[in-house]
Amino acid sequence: MSERLDRLEAALKGALGERIQAFKRERGEITITVRAADSVDVARTLRDDPALKFEQLIDLAGVDYSTYKDQPWEGPRFCVVSHLLSVSHNWRVRVKVFAPDDELPLVPSLTGVWNSANWFEREAFDLFGIVFEGHEDLRRILTDYGFIGHPMRKDFPVSGHVEMRYDPERRRVIYQPVTIEPREITPRIVREEHYGGLH
Repeated sequence: MSERLDRLEAALKGALGERIQAFKRERGEITITVRAADSVDVARTLRDDPALKFEQLIDLAGVDYSTYKDQPWEGPRFCVVSHLLSVSHNWRVRVKVFAPDDELPLVPSLTGVWNSANWFEREAFDLFGIVFEGHEDLRRILTDYGFIGHPMRKDFPVSGHVEMRYDPERRRVIYQPVTIEPREITPRIVREEHYGGLH
């Protein structure tokens, strides 16, 4: 395993060089971080370089680092994480790309490199509000047409802003402000002498 990772590390550093902003090798996995401006060029290199041959994009997801590990986060808030697989070499790599602007998180689309990025990018746009420049059909995929906001952002309320219900008088589905009131749940205290019905 470590010999294969050594070869992958050497191939990545040889092919990408200075375009790698951060390199992390941990728990048998390699994660590289690249600039948003370099991401499409790096993706093509990862796919086309014979020493790498990452033919498949397995997954792509958005991440909101605003409260990472319940600590104040310094640096860009939104990140796109891609997981790549080389069938030819039987190895994987994780690629992180941070959006430079927190107000309008914008990164280049990878759909021109891997077709499978299409729906993954739509999902990250819908749930995190990350805009993928160059995506031909960037629209919501999981939330409703009139949904406002991005539900996986850390600052989005857990209960949401509106709720949907069927109105029997109007005979249709309606939207209304959320009627759920925030409450504090205090756990029930279990006394040791009666724990689990024993004794």
